[in-house]
Amino acid sequence: MSHVPSLITGVQARALCAPLAQPIRTAAGTIPTAPLVLLDVHTDRGVTGHAYIFGYTPVTLEPLVTLIGKLTELVVGKPLEPVERMREFDGTFRLLGRQGLLGMAISGLDMAFWDALGKIAELPVYALLGGTQRPLPAYDSYGIIDPKQDIGLLEKSRDRGFKAFKIKLGGGDLQADIDRVVAVRQAIGDDARLMVDYNQTLSVPEAVRRSRALTEFDIEWVEEPVPAEDFSGHAAVRAATEIPVQTGENWWFPEDVARAIQAGVSDLAMLDIMKIGGITGWLRAAGQAEGASLPVSSHLFVEASAHALAVTPTAHFLEFLDIAGAVVAEPTEIANGAVAPKGPGLGIAWDEAAVSRYAL
Repeated sequence: MSHVPSLITGVQARALCAPLAQPIRTAAGTIPTAPLVLLDVHTDRGVTGHAYIFGYTPVTLEPLVTLIGKLTELVVGKPLEPVERMREFDGTFRLLGRQGLLGMAISGLDMAFWDALGKIAELPVYALLGGTQRPLPAYDSYGIIDPKQDIGLLEKSRDRGFKAFKIKLGGGDLQADIDRVVAVRQAIGDDARLMVDYNQTLSVPEAVRRSRALTEFDIEWVEEPVPAEDFSGHAAVRAATEIPVQTGENWWFPEDVARAIQAGVSDLAMLDIMKIGGITGWLRAAGQAEGASLPVSSHLFVEASAHALAVTPTAHFLEFLDIAGAVVAEPTEIANGAVAPKGPGLGIAWDEAAVSRYAL
C-alpha cells in the first residue's frame, strides 16, 4: 500500500512581543519582553502546524518575517517530509551557510512541519519518533537575581516542585557572584541542583578564577563562561577547573556539534532547537552527543524541546524559561519538578486573542 504524503500549501509568519513573567537580566544586557515570530504551516489535509522562533531583540522580527516569506516559495506544493525539506535547505544554502536569521527560520519551519505531521497522525511528535511520554527533569531558569529582592521568587519556584535552578552571574565582581550564589543556595536548600550562567562575558583567566571560587557551593555546571565561538577558550577553562563546563546553545546545526566534540569544549551539551536545525537537526545532534557520552540539556522552547529530549539517549535537563507562555493556548506545566511533552504534534496551539494583543 503506497503512502501519499500531505502537501504544504502555505506558510504564515506573524511577529509579536510577548510579555515575560520577569525580564531576563544577563551580564550582556536585559531582555524585557520576548520578541517572537509565530509560524503556521498549512497543509492540504486541513491541518496547520505551529512553531515559534525567538528573535532576542525586536530588531530581528521584520527581517525574519520577510525571510520566511521568501523561504515559503521553496516549500509550498512539496510533501510534508521534514527530513527531505531539510536536505533541500542544506543544498540550497550550502555556499551561503545557515547561521543567523536563516538558520533560525529553517529550524522554525522544521518544527512546524513536525507539528503538522503529528497532528495529521493524531500523535505527539515523541511517539512519531518511537519514544514514550516520560517526565523530564526541569530547572527553573532565572536571570541575574537581586539577593535581597528576588529570593522570594526562588522560594515560590521550590513550592511549585522545582528541584533545580539556574541563575545568571557576571556584570559585577567576583564577590557579587559569591553573594548571589550564597543567597540562592540558602533559599533553595542543599539538596537542590544549582547551575550558573555567565552568558559569554568572561576572559579565560577570569573564568578560571571565578569557577574555582565557586567550587565549594556544589555547582552543577558553569555555562558559557567565555564567548561561545571560542572553542579553545572553553576547552582551557574545562581543563583548569573542577565544575563541569556547559555550552552548546549557540552551536549551529549538527556540524557545529561535531566540531565542538572534536575540540573538547564541554563536559555537557545544551542544544537550542532553533539553532540546531529543529527536530530534524536535533536528532542528528543527539546521536553525536550519545557517541561522545555528553549529557544533553535544552535551551528555551519548552514545548518542542520536551519532545526532542524524550527521544534523546543522554537527556539531562529541560530548561524551563517559558518565553511563549503568554500566547499559547495551554502553557507548559510543571509537575514534581518535571515536564511531560504533550500532543498532538508538539502540543502547540495559539491563544489568538493574546496573539492579537501583542502583535506588531
